[in-house]
Amino acid sequence: MAGSGSSQPQFMSSMGNMNSSSNEPLMDNSDVDKIVVPENTSWKNIFSYMGPGFLVSIAYIDPGNFQTDLQAGADHKYELLWIILVASIAALIIQSLAANLGVVTGKHLAEHCRTEYEKVPNFILWILAEISIAACDIPEVIGTAFALNMLFHIPVWIGVLLTGLSTLILLALQQYGVRKLEFLISFLVFTIAACFLAELGYAKPVASEVLYGLFVPQLKGSGSVLVAISLLGAMVMPHNLFLHSALVLSRKVPRSVKGIKEACKFYMIESGFALVVAFLINVSVIAVSGTVCNSSNLSTDNVKSCQDLSLNRAAFLLRNVLGNWSSKLFAIALLASGQSSTITGTYAGQYVMQGFLDLRLKPWLRNLLTRSLAIVPSLIVALIGGSSGAGELIIITSMILSFELPFALIPLLKFTSSKTKMGLYANSIALSATTWIIGFLIMGINIYFLVDKLISVLVHSPLKLVSKVFFGILGFSGMLLYLAGIAYLILRKNKEASHLLALTTSESRQMTNEAGHASVYSLPREDIVSMQLPQRTTMTDVD
Repeated sequence: MAGSGSSQPQFMSSMGNMNSSSNEPLMDNSDVDKIVVPENTSWKNIFSYMGPGFLVSIAYIDPGNFQTDLQAGADHKYELLWIILVASIAALIIQSLAANLGVVTGKHLAEHCRTEYEKVPNFILWILAEISIAACDIPEVIGTAFALNMLFHIPVWIGVLLTGLSTLILLALQQYGVRKLEFLISFLVFTIAACFLAELGYAKPVASEVLYGLFVPQLKGSGSVLVAISLLGAMVMPHNLFLHSALVLSRKVPRSVKGIKEACKFYMIESGFALVVAFLINVSVIAVSGTVCNSSNLSTDNVKSCQDLSLNRAAFLLRNVLGNWSSKLFAIALLASGQSSTITGTYAGQYVMQGFLDLRLKPWLRNLLTRSLAIVPSLIVALIGGSSGAGELIIITSMILSFELPFALIPLLKFTSSKTKMGLYANSIALSATTWIIGFLIMGINIYFLVDKLISVLVHSPLKLVSKVFFGILGFSGMLLYLAGIAYLILRKNKEASHLLALTTSESRQMTNEAGHASVYSLPREDIVSMQLPQRTTMTDVD
């Protein structure tokens, strides 16, 4: 922070109630592994911002996405690749909004929710966020267990138990700071990319057909609409919005109009680069499964595998069609995906708990709670239903995430479009219109998906007519309550203004000019930088 001279304007955020332990946003700690962005504007500054986007991109290449991609390729070859392109563009816009919220206000999404909403809505939003994190964790646990089974022939239920231990070991890296964690996750992302690029080399898809599928929208064949909805629903994860808005607080950014704009721009570029890698991985998964399952020389067993292509069957299929090394590469990619996803999911859980409840737990304890919520159902299903049951559980969790998404997405869109919270950096009318169209499209698709599943379950259920009517009334009553919750978030006006960590008024800009453009920085969030979410520490006084 700049010196304490009286001529120096102060642009510190009060962050709501400064007496609250969670609202100690700006801590000056010489031991913190600070990531300092140079004050001079330069394209070289982008390297200081590299990292958060890769942690966020993991959610777009987790085992749940892989399973959806595999089935999309098996059923429709390359026809639905354009869905991945559209979803990736929408994801970039939404993730950029999450990053902007943190950069501009110095508070992440969960913290804004606590200060904006009353106790009951805030508590409900916290519960929904925790459920979404647990739902994200289940496919990652199962995916890692499948990978261990493919590589070392470990039974799936034992692999489920081992995922908890392996993640705790990887989380030990947090003591080295957020930068080291970002390098680890980036390495795992590029490992996944390398594996699937090698898979493409084995599969040899026709490039012209892949490009046609990418840029020519089409929905042909039975079930293509439902698969397209599944692809879109699996792309944007609720916990990612909380995570991204928190991770950007790990940088020490110049607090000036130019500095804030540069941070927002470079975070968007950095996120774009990471999401392009994730996009290429998703395209590769669909292209490989589409090439393999539409081959003319498949055996009867392989044809059956393609009809219901789960993660564990994919390894069997690749081994039979492309060779043993192809199966091993897929297993390595799945292992990297599962482990990296569980790490980022754990940190998202920490920020959610700290933001909504002003409660901080030690990372190992938070991980134990999150792991238990994911491991217990995964273990039960693996023991009773085996690999096929575990695969079905992944589908169920994707439905839960579709249900949860509006309760993270709507607050984000409302906050970033609000001048009372974002000042000069609020979304423009054009951007607001675009983001709300994207938001309503995603929410509409997810609601359609949920209603379709509810009707399908009722129609095909072996229950008697009276029971079907009862459960139908119960289900649609729940849907009306769900829609009422969405309507409340959309129609409710924002009430709490942010004390912006930026120069948002003509008066404050004039003060800065009079001070000779002195160096004004926000101190990084020590709880984000160290990833330790510490208990209350002494805050250095800032005059």
